[in-house]
Amino acid sequence: MSGTPARQERDLPSLTDCDREPIHLLGHVQQFGCLLALSSDWIVRHVSANVRDFLGLGVDELVGKPLAPLVDEEVIESLRAELRMLHDDDGVARLYARRLKEDGPLLNFAVHGAGSFVILEIERAGRGEKVGTSMRVQSMIAELAGADDLQGALELSVRHVQQLTGFDRVMIYQFAPDGSGRVAAEAKRHDQESFLELRYPRSDIPEQARELYKRNLLRIISNVDEEPVPILPMEGPSGDPLDLSLAKLRSVSPIHIEYLQNMGVSASLSISLMQHRDLWGLIACHHDSPRVLDLECRAAAELYGHLFSYVIERRMEDERRRQEEKARQLHDRLMARIADGDRIDQNFEMIANAFRSVIDLDGIGLFVDGSYQQSGCTPTEDEFREIGSFLNRAAASRVFATDRLTEVFPAAADFSVPIAGLLAIPVSRQPRDFLVCFRKEVAQTVDWAGDPRKSVTKVKEGTRLSPRQSFSKWTEVVQGRSKPWTEAEMRAADALRVTLLEVVIRLTDKAARQAARASERQELLIAELNHRVRNILNLIRGLIAQSQADEDDIESFTNKIGGRIHALARAHDQITREQWLPASLREMIATEKEAFLNEKADRVLYFGDDVLLAPEAFTALSLVFHELLTNSQKYGALTDHHGRVEITAAYEDGRLDLQWREFGGPAVKKPKRRGFGTTIIERSVPFELGGESELRFEPDGVVATFSVPEEHVAGRNEKERSPDAEKGGRGRLSGTCLVVEDNMIIAMDTEDMLTRLGAEKVVIAANVKQAMKLIEKETITFALLDVNLGSETSEPVAEEIDMKGIPFAFSTGYGDAHGLVDRFPDAGVLQKPVDENALSQTVKTLVGS
Repeated sequence: MSGTPARQERDLPSLTDCDREPIHLLGHVQQFGCLLALSSDWIVRHVSANVRDFLGLGVDELVGKPLAPLVDEEVIESLRAELRMLHDDDGVARLYARRLKEDGPLLNFAVHGAGSFVILEIERAGRGEKVGTSMRVQSMIAELAGADDLQGALELSVRHVQQLTGFDRVMIYQFAPDGSGRVAAEAKRHDQESFLELRYPRSDIPEQARELYKRNLLRIISNVDEEPVPILPMEGPSGDPLDLSLAKLRSVSPIHIEYLQNMGVSASLSISLMQHRDLWGLIACHHDSPRVLDLECRAAAELYGHLFSYVIERRMEDERRRQEEKARQLHDRLMARIADGDRIDQNFEMIANAFRSVIDLDGIGLFVDGSYQQSGCTPTEDEFREIGSFLNRAAASRVFATDRLTEVFPAAADFSVPIAGLLAIPVSRQPRDFLVCFRKEVAQTVDWAGDPRKSVTKVKEGTRLSPRQSFSKWTEVVQGRSKPWTEAEMRAADALRVTLLEVVIRLTDKAARQAARASERQELLIAELNHRVRNILNLIRGLIAQSQADEDDIESFTNKIGGRIHALARAHDQITREQWLPASLREMIATEKEAFLNEKADRVLYFGDDVLLAPEAFTALSLVFHELLTNSQKYGALTDHHGRVEITAAYEDGRLDLQWREFGGPAVKKPKRRGFGTTIIERSVPFELGGESELRFEPDGVVATFSVPEEHVAGRNEKERSPDAEKGGRGRLSGTCLVVEDNMIIAMDTEDMLTRLGAEKVVIAANVKQAMKLIEKETITFALLDVNLGSETSEPVAEEIDMKGIPFAFSTGYGDAHGLVDRFPDAGVLQKPVDENALSQTVKTLVGS
C-alpha cells in the first residue's frame, strides 16, 4: 500500500512512552541460563528462580550466604581473577566448560560489575548450538579484504554471520542521520520474503535500547514465546531493582516481544556495529524457531562484530581519502586557473563549472559584496537576499546544507522556482558572502517495512501502544524535498570552502605584502599620497610667504623656515608610525586559525613568548603560517579527529626562534613535487627577513623551524589591553554602519576600525548609486563619507542620511569639506589617513560612548 503517515490524534499516548520503558530493570532472565547477583565480598544477594536447574541448590539455600563454600573454590578464584583483569566499565569476563561441583555439569560463565554488585551468569556448556569459533572468525575477517567496496563487505558479512550462528535470516541494519534504518545487506532462506532496502522508523528502536546497544554489543533472545524467569528477591534492601544493562540473559520488553511475534520471529540475535563510540548499525539475525547459541559461539560472533566494525571504519576512511584526493585535485586546478589577485566573482563561470564536476546541482549562485551572479535554476536576486539573511544566522565558517528548505525557511515556498535543496558555502566574514548550490524539489518514494505509524489497542485500563501487525512493504510518497546531499558532496563542499577562502586570503596577503614594501605601498596608496603632498606643498608655500615679513637678512630667514619645515617632517613621521605599529605574533596566528579551522582551532596550541613583529616580518610570517595551517588541514595532523599542532616561540637576545610541529596525523611522506606553498614556507623568512628556515617531512609529523633576526622583532608583548580599558573614553557603535569610499584598501581598513568600535555590520559603497541602494535596504546607524569619489562627491548621500536623522562624518585628504560643513553643521570631519583614535572621538561626539 502507499500513503503519507498521518499525525496521531492528540488523545492517544505518545511514542515516547516506549522510550521511557526501563528495559534494563525488568527483573527477569531468559530460561537458558541462571543469574546470581553477588555483593563485593561475593555473598549472594539475588538469584533467578531457576538456579536449582544449574547449581542443584534452591533460592533459600543461596540468598544471604557466601558463594565460595557452596561451590568449587577454584572456579570462584578464576572468576575473581578474570573480573580483576577488566579495564572497561562495560567489560564482561567469560569462563568456559568448568564444573562448580565435582559431580556437576559442565558450565559456561559470564561475570561483570553492576554498581555495587557482581553479576554472575551461568549456562550449560554445549547445550546450545555451537556453530562458530574464534578461529573461523579470523579467516572470515581475512576474506573481507577481498571485497571490492563497503557494500561488497556488507554482503559478505551477512553470509559470514549466518555461517557462524546458523540463523535463518541475517541482515545489516544501517542507521541514517535521522535515526531511521535500512536493510543494507541480507542473507536468508530461499523461501523467505526479502527485507532488503526496506526502511524502519526511528521509533522501532527506542532511545534507551540504542544506548544499551552501545554498551552490550551482543544481544540474544532465544525464545519469544517462553515465560521469563523472575530474579528473587525482586528488590534489595535499598528498594532499587537490579541493573541488568550488561546481562546476557536479561529478559525482553513485552513490546519488543510482540514486535518480533508480529514479524513471525521466534529467536533473534543482534550484534552492534560501532564507529567512534556511536552506533553505526546492527547485524540483526532472525530465526523461525527457538534457538540457543552456546556462550563460546556468541563470543565468537561478538568478536566478529568488533573486527567488522574496524573493517567498516577502514573502508569509510579509504572512501574519505578518495574524496579528499578529488577535492585536492580540484583545489589545485582552481588555484592554477584563478589569476593572482583576481576576485572570486571575476571567475564565477569557471568556479560554477568546477562545482558541477563534483557536486550534482540544478543551479548555483554567488553573492559577494552586494553583487549577485547565478547560473541554472536559482532564486531571483531579491529572493536570494532573503536566503542570505537566513544564512547569516547559521554557524559562521561552516557549510550549511538542507534537502528540505521550506521546513527550515518557510518563505522559500513562495519562490519563483521550486527550490528544496540548498548547500551554502561562506566565502568571507561579516558581512558574509556565500556561494550557494541549489536543487529542485523531487517527489520521492520510501519503502518501509510496514506502515511506520504504530497502532493503538484499547484495553480495560485505558490505552497502550503496541507494535504494528504487518511488515509488508509500505510505500510513502515524500514531497517538499530534494535529492539529499551526500557525505561525499558535503566533504567536497568543505574542501572547496577552504579553496575559496584561500583565494580571498591570497588577495588579502598580496595587499599586505604590498603594504610592507615601500615601492608597492606607493602604488596602492598613490591617490592618498597625492592628497597629502598637495596639502604639504600648500602649507610650505604659506610658511614661506608668512616668514618673509619676519626677518631682514637671508641667514635668519633660512634658519627660521628650515626649523619649521623640519617640524613638519617630524610630525609627518609621527603620524606614519602611529598607523604602522608592530603587531602581536600570537594574535596573528589566532586570526589565521579562526578563519580556516572552525572546531579544529583549539587543536593548534601556542607555547612560549608573544612578541611584537615589525610590519615586514608580520606580513611575511602571516603568509608562512597561513600555508602551514592550510596544508595541515588538508594533508597533515588536522585532517582527522586526533591530530594536533604545537607552535613554540622563544625570544632571547633579540632573536626570535619558532618551531611548528605536528602530532597524531597520518604518516608523512615527502611530496614528489615542490609546490608554491612549500616555496613560501622555506624561502620567505630567508629572502625577505634575512633569517633562517627549515622544513622537514618526518614520518610522524611535519616539522618547520624559523629564526627571525632581531631587527625585525620589536620585543616581547608585555601588556595585553583590557577590554574595559577604554570604555570611558571611546565612542561605541551598534547596528549597521555605512562606509562610502572609492578606494578598496581604505574601505577595508575603515571597516575593521568600525567593527572594533562595536559595529555589528559594515556595508560598503564605492559610489553614490550603491550608497543610495544600501540606505534603502539597510537600517543605518552611522555613516562615514569620503568627500571626493572620483567623478562625483558624496554630497547627495549626505543629504539623504541627514534627512533621515542618521549621524555621519566626512573624511577628506584635500581639506575640501569646508563648504559641506557649512551645509551640514552637525557632521564630523576627519582628515585622511583616518586615525582610529580620532574616529573614536568623532563617534563619541556624534553617537555617544
